[in-house]
Amino acid sequence: MHQPATIDGELSRLGTHADLLVQSVTDYAIYMLDRHGFVASWNAGAERFKGYTADEIIGQHFSRFYEAGDREDGLPQRALETAETEGRFEAEGWRMRKDGSRFWANVVIVPIRNGESALIGYAKVTRDLTERRAAQEALERSQEAFFHSQKMEAIGQLTGGVAHDFNNLLSAIIGSLDLAERRAASGADITKFLRNARLAAERGATLTQRMLAFARKQELTIAAVDLQASVRSMADLFSRTLGNGVEVEMHFPEVLAPVHADAAQLELALLNLVVNARDAMPEGGRIVVSARTEEGDGLTVPAGLYSVLSVTDEGQGMDAEALRRATEPFYTTKGVGQGTGLGLPMVLGMAEQCGGRFCLYSTPGVGTTAELWLKVASEAVAPPPPRAVNDDCGRALDILVVDDDAIVLMNAVAMLEDMGHRVHEAASGQAALDVLRERRIDLLITDYAMPGLNGSDLIEAALALQPRLRTAMLSGYAELPEGAELPVPRLAKPYDDSDLRRLIAAVMDEQTSAGRKRAGSAA
Repeated sequence: MHQPATIDGELSRLGTHADLLVQSVTDYAIYMLDRHGFVASWNAGAERFKGYTADEIIGQHFSRFYEAGDREDGLPQRALETAETEGRFEAEGWRMRKDGSRFWANVVIVPIRNGESALIGYAKVTRDLTERRAAQEALERSQEAFFHSQKMEAIGQLTGGVAHDFNNLLSAIIGSLDLAERRAASGADITKFLRNARLAAERGATLTQRMLAFARKQELTIAAVDLQASVRSMADLFSRTLGNGVEVEMHFPEVLAPVHADAAQLELALLNLVVNARDAMPEGGRIVVSARTEEGDGLTVPAGLYSVLSVTDEGQGMDAEALRRATEPFYTTKGVGQGTGLGLPMVLGMAEQCGGRFCLYSTPGVGTTAELWLKVASEAVAPPPPRAVNDDCGRALDILVVDDDAIVLMNAVAMLEDMGHRVHEAASGQAALDVLRERRIDLLITDYAMPGLNGSDLIEAALALQPRLRTAMLSGYAELPEGAELPVPRLAKPYDDSDLRRLIAAVMDEQTSAGRKRAGSAA
């Protein structure tokens, strides 16, 4: 057994009273090590929760309290070196008892020096924190279970709200189409039923868009937007949407910097805010749309320069509870059927996706102010692209359409045939490759989510067969999964024939531009 002789003489000077105090402590293991880490003293606390008597452990190396892996990694020696060089070592970890069981320990090691500052050993204090660690883990498990339960409650609320609204819309669509089918058999005019079905479907598309914006999953095209021009261009829309009895005033500074935003989503957000303001004034009133420039305070709004777009009404206002819950999905103070409860969440989602903030202020009986804080853009507003004279490519194309949903595929084929194109169809990626092996195709339009080959894989395989093939993708995803993005034009579902025409025009215009570049290079 090692004899820690070098420390004995110095330690004896600590005094009898200090020895008695240390020996009487039972909640802490307090003992001395010599310069090499061998145990030189052992108190009652160390014996109580490590299991060794003083006779068994004095002269043994303190590394025996560590797990084998820690010893192999050199942790005990590093602890002594840290204490010597930095004046203190502290850590938590698993340690071993005499019976082989483990306990979670807090360890503090400090160097002991003589009057000439020479190292003569170490004082080591160990606390058993196993019970505290177990309690902390139990608390964390309880919190995790609570948060999971909150999440499931939110999912249930979201699912219930979506199901309610979509069931209403689907009832209108199915009922209208059923009536149209029966009336058409007798030669009656079915226009109003078709119009009603289309209106319900468009409301469903808007609801989906709002949900995606709330979830921060709406695909945005962030660019510099002229905020003042964008708002003023909506004046006619406001007058048609708000009806009589509501006056809209606009107050803008002479100079207002462009902002980072998606122009289309910004306009939709503003329309939501203005419609909410109108609904808050059932007897009519005044809505003020204004803008100003502000610096973020770094607390409620991150530091930086912002253009703040405000919509203020003179309506009923909201109490503290309604104000707190206003941006919760499906929470609404409107009557049944008068609001989805997704308008303000959509505005919140859009603002945060653009790097801005959305703030609400309200006083019952006085009115409400909604503010969109949008970051000022450093770049200039890009000029609008020239408007194409013709919405299509000007000639009939051989187009291959791929979708595993038979209903969607049938509609896409019918739209393209009505445009005068020669259309081939496939219900899977493999079937599409079979078509491409047999005939030349001008344009491949494919869905993304399909069994077997998805849209991205199909496009890559198709280009290997026909390198000059033009490609485009249709998708019900707001964002394609990571790694699925391809540099091809993409059209989000749902879409109509005008959307499809613009997609084809964009694809073929890209081909024409690429041809001109190649010709210029050859010249």
